[in-house]
Amino acid sequence: MHPLVERLRGTLLPAVVTPMDADGVVAYDALTAYAGALTTQSVGGIAVWAHTGRGLYLSPGDRAKVLETWRQATDVPIVAGVGVPRSAEAAGLQEAADATVEMALAAAAGGADAVMVYPLAALGELPDGDAQAVALHERVAAESGLPLVGFYLHGEAGGYPYSPALIRELLSLDAMLGVKTATLDRAIGCQDAIWAGRGTGKLLITGEDRMYGPSFMWGADTALVGIASAQVELSAAVLRAWTAGDHSGFLTASDQLDRFAAATFYAPIEGYVQRMLWAAEWEGLVPAEAAHDPYGPDLPPGERDLVIRCLEELHS
Repeated sequence: MHPLVERLRGTLLPAVVTPMDADGVVAYDALTAYAGALTTQSVGGIAVWAHTGRGLYLSPGDRAKVLETWRQATDVPIVAGVGVPRSAEAAGLQEAADATVEMALAAAAGGADAVMVYPLAALGELPDGDAQAVALHERVAAESGLPLVGFYLHGEAGGYPYSPALIRELLSLDAMLGVKTATLDRAIGCQDAIWAGRGTGKLLITGEDRMYGPSFMWGADTALVGIASAQVELSAAVLRAWTAGDHSGFLTASDQLDRFAAATFYAPIEGYVQRMLWAAEWEGLVPAEAAHDPYGPDLPPGERDLVIRCLEELHS
């Protein structure tokens, strides 16, 4: 078993935002300050280049500099997301696989400790899709030399439902640390995915921002979530209370985090990145001029007001 499994088990890895201006220019001074603030909090690792940080849309140069900024800020393990945007799959599966491997090589060169492999949605439509998914993970591990986190992503952000059999096969790979489940609101799919990992000794990672507390009750033991990009301590409190068997504390913290999730994770789901940035701005983690998500949908001003009201109530 890879030593990162036990190092990360029971910990929180925020999928961090990437501060940008309205034109998508990364604000590196703001990123440095944000990294410095987050890494003083209750984190067991950091997830860069993930969906929350718009990693698949950054230029290779920006990705390298983002990773370098986080690597300089902390010695906790860094997991880097690798893959292609859903739109890029149209170029062909071989091209998408090659680009995924290339990104993993860049992550290794930049000092990442592991990579999280984005699912290729097109594989879900092929009769041998599971076999190709396993082969992709094996190739990424072999060529990058890094351990892996699988990523069961299903929703408008891409991906496709991983069957329990596929999850078990992925977890059987020596390079696999665990599988992250991010089904948004598909409780049965989340349960089946977590249960498929039981008995493997690998990490059962929740990525469920709207089913965060329940996912621990279903068996998740580690968290890699976008909601923690702006709410580290509250996210960590839920996990910590559950792990300690403090059910009263778990219910209290989970209720608070659920209220924040309800104000940030709803249709259009792609808007959650901007809502996280608004929250990070209000929390003093990111300046207003760097709290923009140019890759998401336009959101009405009332949505920002909803996020702020929720935060004010949580802090009252």
